[in-house]
Amino acid sequence: MRVAVAFDHRGTKLRGPVIATVAALEHDAIDLGTDDPTVRIDYPDKAEEVGESIRSGEADRGILVCGSGVGAAVAACKLRGIRAAICHDTYSAHQGVEHDDMNVLCLGSEIVGAELAAELVRAFLAAHFLAEERYVRRLEKVDRLEQANV
Repeated sequence: MRVAVAFDHRGTKLRGPVIATVAALEHDAIDLGTDDPTVRIDYPDKAEEVGESIRSGEADRGILVCGSGVGAAVAACKLRGIRAAICHDTYSAHQGVEHDDMNVLCLGSEIVGAELAAELVRAFLAAHFLAEERYVRRLEKVDRLEQANV
């Protein structure tokens, strides 16, 4: 799997563990930066880069890290076709993919530490959408909402 990973200046605290976990799982990390916590990088810019990477087919999924994870999730969900969520527990990290076809995991570097971040990445990347009728029906409704509010 090709995974776009991006960090704003506050998210760089989890950069090492996130990229190492993606690599340990034998996935390809598409590193969209940043690696410098002293240069302010706005999370909407990183969300757009990850979203475009997925929408173009360059990446299959994405991981965005900012200070809380909230801003990254809000910004990413503004992009058509991107289903992002902040997940600070492993259940949500896999269930979001299984039931909601989540394609971007958002983490808060001020909320979770390196070990939990690695667990969340593992859960997210191991999960697959369960294309059961109820999940497909709900996802179609989400798609209609997205189309109606462009």
